[in-house]
Amino acid sequence: MTATNIAWVAVSPASQRVLELAEKLADTATTVLITGESGTGKDQLARWIHERGARRDAPFLKIDCASLPPELVESELFGHERGAFTGAVARKPGRLEMAQGGTIVLDEVAALTLGMQAKLLRVLEERAFERLGGTETLRMDARLMALTNANLPEAVAAGRFREDLFFRLNVLAIAVPPLRERREDIAPLAAHFLERLGPVHGRPFTTLDAALEPEALQLLESYEWPGNVRELKNAIEHALVFAKESRFGPGDFPEIVRAAAKAGGAAGELRSLEEIEREAIQQTLERTRYKIGQAAEILGISRKTLLEKRKKFGLL
Repeated sequence: MTATNIAWVAVSPASQRVLELAEKLADTATTVLITGESGTGKDQLARWIHERGARRDAPFLKIDCASLPPELVESELFGHERGAFTGAVARKPGRLEMAQGGTIVLDEVAALTLGMQAKLLRVLEERAFERLGGTETLRMDARLMALTNANLPEAVAAGRFREDLFFRLNVLAIAVPPLRERREDIAPLAAHFLERLGPVHGRPFTTLDAALEPEALQLLESYEWPGNVRELKNAIEHALVFAKESRFGPGDFPEIVRAAAKAGGAAGELRSLEEIEREAIQQTLERTRYKIGQAAEILGISRKTLLEKRKKFGLL
């Protein structure tokens, strides 16, 4: 970790390479594309870059392109004039306007419609935009960072993402590796989450050894973490809430983590990670009576990820 309010654990060589690249581009004004699986910490890295650069004292604003309807994304980004559409009773500045001098983050940029992609391309090329329903051209003085867990070259080939926008975003790109490819980060990340979350739940710990039994740490380091850092954080919080003993054992972590370890250690029952994951998700869905929000929390993954995996495994 370095001297910034946002922590980025970089012990493994893979994470250190990400941090080195992030440091080099922190003071540039160029658009940055950050890619990686869900839960790897893309938004955390974006904030880290912002706080390390010259724009650190200016606004840092974020739009979730996947969760907002397309018409709301446009209004949130560009703002609108009074009367621009039903319900627009007053002028509202957009994030591009509010973030002047700072950073604006487009989370899950691949979710933008093709029409919205064309408008974003114009902003990036001309550094200018208008509010919805307005005629005044405003200048953009905000750094844009785009985040996605999608494979953009595949989306371009399938016609879901504009090639010219991809090239415009891909000037400076950082690929955040999944947690399974940086296992040296698991223990320090667990220690970080324990330090941060322990006092919240009335269970402060001074060291990782004071919190985890050796078997529990071995469990964490051997699990594949399909939900990445977010899933690890949720697993630590699960243990903090439900563990009865002063130190956490393997049984204090979510069922999907325990199931994977049990399957991996069963003699003569070697199975693929996909099979283990499907079984854990199926069991959790059944025990929660298919309550998606509750099951996602137990599994340590987002609701969106659970819905995607449920469809993938045919658990309908």
